Amino acid sequence: MGIRMDQVSFAYGEHMVLDHISLTVKSGDRIGIIGTSGCGKSTMLKLLSGLYASQSGRVEVEGETEITKIRQKVAMVMQNAMLLPVSIKENITCGHPMKEDCIQEAMEAAKLTEWIATLPDGMDTLVGERGNMISGGQAQRIAIARAIAKHASVVLLDEATSALDATTSEAVHMAIKNLTKGKTVLCVTHHMDNLINYDHIYRLEGGHLFDS
Repeated sequence: MGIRMDQVSFAYGEHMVLDHISLTVKSGDRIGIIGTSGCGKSTMLKLLSGLYASQSGRVEVEGETEITKIRQKVAMVMQNAMLLPVSIKENITCGHPMKEDCIQEAMEAAKLTEWIATLPDGMDTLVGERGNMISGGQAQRIAIARAIAKHASVVLLDEATSALDATTSEAVHMAIKNLTKGKTVLCVTHHMDNLINYDHIYRLEGGHLFDS
């Protein structure tokens, strides 16, 4: 069923960032959206992930239009991983009951297993406030493991590797490849290079989408 936005608008006060946006993404497609900072790319993802409600128009994800149900269908990985001040395991499960083999599979796919094996407390290692006790690449891979463990059919990526150095970025790219395999993917970025092998690329500018 994929994703559908029909004449969706969103403004911050008087500033209109999305102006009657329409977009259809077929199930299993990989769609990229490029645009400058502040053009509304992240706002689009927040609408599609159920974090924001559209101010006008209709957002539909996998046949669902209710925000609470949309959230169940979507996994999102952002530029700066949002981690809780708890253990690695709890950040992956978000406190939900989860079989141990599911957690292990998510860690393996996110390229975390070898690093976690070196930690005295393993999966029970605390990440600190906002993940300040681990590196940016490790935090990002934990966020990806969380997204993998959710088994969502739609994956949203928001500049997921732009804050990382080249060496770390390679490991995160592999983790993202495992996360997005066989899924419906929408990736927003500043750089066209991040959208190799995508099915279609749009440009977001002035509140409108254009073919790129």
